[in-house]
Amino acid sequence: MHNPEVRFNQIKKKYLKFLKSQEVASEPFRDKLGQLNNFFLPICEKIHKNFLNNKKTKIIGLSGGQGSGKSTISQILKIILKEGFNLNTVIFSIDDFYKTLRERKTMSKKINYLFLTRGVPGTHSTALLLKCLIKLKEKNFKKFLIPKFDKSIDDRLSKKFWQNIKKKPDIVIFEGWCVGATPQKNKDLIAPINVLEKEKDKKRTWRYFVNKELKTQYKKIFKLIDIMIYLKIPSFEYVYKWRLLQEKKLRITSKGKKTMSNKQVRNFIMFYERITKHMLKNFSKKAKFIINIDKRHRLKSIKFN
Repeated sequence: MHNPEVRFNQIKKKYLKFLKSQEVASEPFRDKLGQLNNFFLPICEKIHKNFLNNKKTKIIGLSGGQGSGKSTISQILKIILKEGFNLNTVIFSIDDFYKTLRERKTMSKKINYLFLTRGVPGTHSTALLLKCLIKLKEKNFKKFLIPKFDKSIDDRLSKKFWQNIKKKPDIVIFEGWCVGATPQKNKDLIAPINVLEKEKDKKRTWRYFVNKELKTQYKKIFKLIDIMIYLKIPSFEYVYKWRLLQEKKLRITSKGKKTMSNKQVRNFIMFYERITKHMLKNFSKKAKFIINIDKRHRLKSIKFN
C-alpha cells in the first residue's frame, strides 16, 4: 500500500468530495477534517485491526435515532476502509428488509393494524435478513442479491433493482435505527409512552409483539454483529427536528416522489419512540463505539468501550 501521507491524502480527497456531494439541506458534518481525524479514522483503524485478527468477514452494526447521520457515516466509513485499508466493504440498511406492503397488510389484519406502518421490529423479513448475513459470513462465498426497499412507494422493489454482491466482502456495514436493540422487561411495556400507544394499542398487542420479536428473531440476527457503533442523539425530541430535515432533503432529491408533511412526521416517529428511548438509556453499555451528537447536530465526542 502507499506510504501513510499519500494514503491519508487519498482518503481526504475522496472524503471531502463525498461530503461536498451530500450538502443538500443540512448535514451534521461541519468540522470536516477534525471529524475525519478524531472520529472516522480511529474507528476504521480499529475495524481494520479487528479484521486482521482472522481475516474473516466482519459485520459492523451502526445504529442511532432517525436523522442522526447513519447513511452518511456508513458511506464515509466505506470510503476510508476502501481507500485507506483496501477492504472490500458492503453497506445495506435494515430498512431494505421491510416486509412487502402486502405482507404488512396481512399482519395488520391478523395481529394489530399498527403493523401496516413499517419501522418497528416485526415489520422486517427476518428470515431473509438472517439468511443474507449468514451468506455474507460464509467461507465458501457465492454471489447473491440483497433486497432494496423504496420508501416513496412503501414497498420492496423488484429483484432487478436489488444490490448484487458478487465478491466476498471483508467488511459489512449493517445500518438501521434499531440495529442491535434489546427487548424491554414486560413490566416496562404496561404504561403507554405516547398518544399512539394510549389510543391505538389499548390492549398492548402491538408493543408486546414487537418486544417478543426482539427477544427471538432479532436476537438471532444481532448476535452475528461483530462490532457495534452507536450514534447517540441528545434526546428523542431531536428525532422530530432532524427527521424534518430528512424530508426536506427528500423533497429536493426525490424528484416529485411522495414525502411527509410535518404532522405526518410527528405521527410517524411515535412508532419509533419506545425503542429509541430504550436504546438511549441502555445502549451505551453494549456498543463498542459511541459517537455523541450535540443539539446542533454536530459530532461532539467519541467513546471507545
